[in-house]
Amino acid sequence: MYNVREMLNGFVGGLENLATTNGEAVGAFMGLLGAAYEPGAVDLKTKELISVAIGCYNRCEYCIVYHSYKALEAGATKEEIIEAAMVSVAFGGGPSMAYSVTLLKECLEEFANDFTA
Repeated sequence: MYNVREMLNGFVGGLENLATTNGEAVGAFMGLLGAAYEPGAVDLKTKELISVAIGCYNRCEYCIVYHSYKALEAGATKEEIIEAAMVSVAFGGGPSMAYSVTLLKECLEEFANDFTA
């Protein structure tokens, strides 16, 4: 299946590596993310749950991996993350379900212990 920890580290490391040659573009991207995920009327946990759902809907493997990790980090439970993913299934059908029951499931199994006491 997937090595989700390797995928997470590869994505984050890839951004850092790209920033050495394309700092302005990576900085702009990171600035947009920073602004979008700043808590406001919607808190960070909810924004990360939305991101998980969008990742499952769009079938973006790295989005699913990154945002499931960030959702857990923001205090979301496995149940909340799965429920958010099920909303994506209402719009994305079978492909969204496939990513929810495979990649997302593996992410939750791998990352959940990182954030439990």
